[in-house]
Amino acid sequence: MNQSDHSQTFYNHAYLLSGLGRHEGAIARYDKALAVKPDDYKAWSSRGYVLDLLGQYEAAIDSFEQAIRIHPKFAPAFQGKGIALAKLNRYEEAILSFNRALTLQPDDYRAWQNHGKVLISLCRYQEALSSFDKVLELKSDNYKAWYNRAVALTSLNRYQDALSSLDSTITIKPTCHYAWNHRGLVLIKLGRHEEAMSSFESSLKIKSRNPNAWYGKACSYAVQQKVEQAIEHLKRAMTDSPYLCRVMANTDANFNLIRRDPRFQKLLRDSQ
Repeated sequence: MNQSDHSQTFYNHAYLLSGLGRHEGAIARYDKALAVKPDDYKAWSSRGYVLDLLGQYEAAIDSFEQAIRIHPKFAPAFQGKGIALAKLNRYEEAILSFNRALTLQPDDYRAWQNHGKVLISLCRYQEALSSFDKVLELKSDNYKAWYNRAVALTSLNRYQDALSSLDSTITIKPTCHYAWNHRGLVLIKLGRHEEAMSSFESSLKIKSRNPNAWYGKACSYAVQQKVEQAIEHLKRAMTDSPYLCRVMANTDANFNLIRRDPRFQKLLRDSQ
């Protein structure tokens, strides 16, 4: 067996181990493959994706950069680098990396999806919307693109359009609990509280331990100035996620109408 065959054997073994969730073992095999064939850009790139799965984002970026140095037109390495950069909140750099990936491979719907998500993080919602629309041109049944599109539309205060996009999400993926939650929040914005409650209930049927659904119910009651019900449901949300729910409730405009109520203030104080 020659060196190239040895390298391919290690590469194939690494790929299988990663698919089984044995990521540390996969890295060891990729390292062996690269010791035999250090210019294997696919091995460097695949290694980067596994390091990303392990939460080792800086190391992943280094691995992707090695792949790019060897093969400057290898789109998957640019996409992987963008994913890792985004997880480090280095959004502007991530956009540049996704832009390069899309220049090289413009029909990669996953790259458009990641591109749009980073644009949302940068509050560039109209541009994000265009990215998700591109995903749907390439893959119309991608429920995540319909959902992310709804997030962008909500941020643009286009609530009816967001609702339509969420309905498409749920048609494709009825068990998407977070889409049901977001749908409920959009319905609150539209003043359709009974439908909002129904959406939160649908989410809870799919995922019972679901603080966002209970939080959404609390928002609906707060907007209607039903203080006791709002507090009851916010307490329930805080059972599973006390810190996050308290932080959100402190600034969420949905609670503005009951914010000065002593009962609401006491709940926030007691949850600290």
